[in-house]
This record gives sequence, structure tokens and C-alpha cells, in this order.
Amino acid sequence: MAKGIIARKLGMTRIFDETGEMVPVTVLEAGPCRVLQVKTPEKDSYSALQLGFGPSRASLVSKAERGHQATEEKPFRVLREFRGMEPALEKGAEVRADVFSAGERVKVIGITKGKGFQGVVKRYGFGGGRATHGSGFHRAPGSLNASTYPARVFKGKSMPGHMGSVRATALGLSIVQVDAENNLLFVRGSVPGPRHSIVQVEAM
Repeated sequence: MAKGIIARKLGMTRIFDETGEMVPVTVLEAGPCRVLQVKTPEKDSYSALQLGFGPSRASLVSKAERGHQATEEKPFRVLREFRGMEPALEKGAEVRADVFSAGERVKVIGITKGKGFQGVVKRYGFGGGRATHGSGFHRAPGSLNASTYPARVFKGKSMPGHMGSVRATALGLSIVQVDAENNLLFVRGSVPGPRHSIVQVEAM
């Protein structure tokens, strides 16, 4: 059965396994999350659980979300839906980090770091021109297309523009350690997003 949780990326560190090998890990504050809504195939045509993470002041949550969470003492700022999760969980149940165990394979979904407006050398890895004196062509994209025909730039052409800040999924990551007491997951390798960003952790 599928399972998942909402987490906050705290940063990266390293731990040592039983053989003394150094393992780079990302530390995630996973939950606790509250089940806010249970969707069933009979009513919603598919099964899913909606989880809430990060209780906050009511003034920081929209009026619609406050109404949706009217039964909660404090509304949650982050709401995410996980399809195919354990249907036995009822509304109001709590999902914690110990829903996962060490050795499990997971995928982590997040928003990548925003890089702002960037040129083609950084954005796409273009080689650029000569760095010699008088070149005048160092980090430019070069020719974009023919002039007379088709007399336009094709759609999808690699050009300067906004870089980063897009949804990305890191697949095939493994959980190295679970700290159930502090709701921490130690995931091998890096995950998308800057520190303190919100991510989704789902079993593969």
C-alpha cells in the first residue's frame, strides 16, 4: 500500500554506517501530519488522503482553508493529497515519521532552487565563444536561426530566461535512518529545494 508524508527540508549532513563508510544525507522534518480528508472511490472516484502540515495562526491561512479545517484547533498552512494511501486511516488521524523505516526506497517531490534570469551558458551549459582579446563573443548564444527562411526562431529554442523554481522529483532515494522521537528522516543523497522548503516523501 502506498504511503507518504509532508516534510520540511532542514539541510544536509553526513552519518557513518556500521562499516564506517561516510553517507551523505538530507535531514527532513517529516510530520507530524494530520489527516484532514479521506477520499473514496464511491464518493470521489478515487482513493486518497489529504494531509495537513505546519499548524499556524488563522490570519496566515485563507478563509476557504480555514473553513475546510473548521474542526482543527489551529489550521494547517500546507495541504497535500496522497493517492492510494492506507484507507484504514480516518479523518483526524496522525501520520508521523515512523510510517517509514530504514532501507525503504522513496521519491521526494519539491520545488527546485530559483536562480533568476540566467544566460545560456549557465542555463543549458553552452560552451560560449573564445575568451581571447577582441573576441566580442564570450557567453552569447550565437546564431538563433536562418534569416530569410524561416525568418523566425523556432519554439523551444534554448535561450536565456528564468531558471529554477520548478517542480522536480528525485527518484530512487533510500532512507538511511528514522528518528521517530524527533520526527526526522535521514534520506541518502540530495533532494530538490532550498533549506526549510516543503517537500513530499512518497514510497516507491
